[in-house]
Amino acid sequence: MNIVSGYIYLILAIIFGIASNGFLKTTNGFTNILPTVFCIITIVSCSFCLSKAMNIIPVGFTYAIYGGLTITAVTIFGIVKYNQLPNIYGTIGIILIIIGVILVNYLGKLSS
Repeated sequence: MNIVSGYIYLILAIIFGIASNGFLKTTNGFTNILPTVFCIITIVSCSFCLSKAMNIIPVGFTYAIYGGLTITAVTIFGIVKYNQLPNIYGTIGIILIIIGVILVNYLGKLSS
C-alpha cells in the first residue's frame, strides 16, 4: 500500500467518525435500535479505516488529522442538525484545533 491509500483510509475514517459521532444523540442513550446499530457499524468501520491508515501514515500525524477534522466537522454537524451554537470559547478552541492540525502537517518533523 502506498501513501495515497493511507490518506484514502484516513478520509474514510473521518467520514465514518463524523457519521457515528454526529448521530449518537439520535440513539437516545442506545434505546433506539436503528440509530444504535448505525452508530456501532460506523464506529467499527472508522476504527478499521483508522488502523489501516496508521499502517502507512505515522500514528501522530494520522490521529492529529483524524481528531482535528472529526471534532471540527462534528461541531459543524451539531450547528446544522441540532442548532447547537458553540460559545466564544468553543469557537476559539475549534480554531486552535484547526491551526494545530495545520501546524502538525506542514511544519511537524518526524524523527526516525
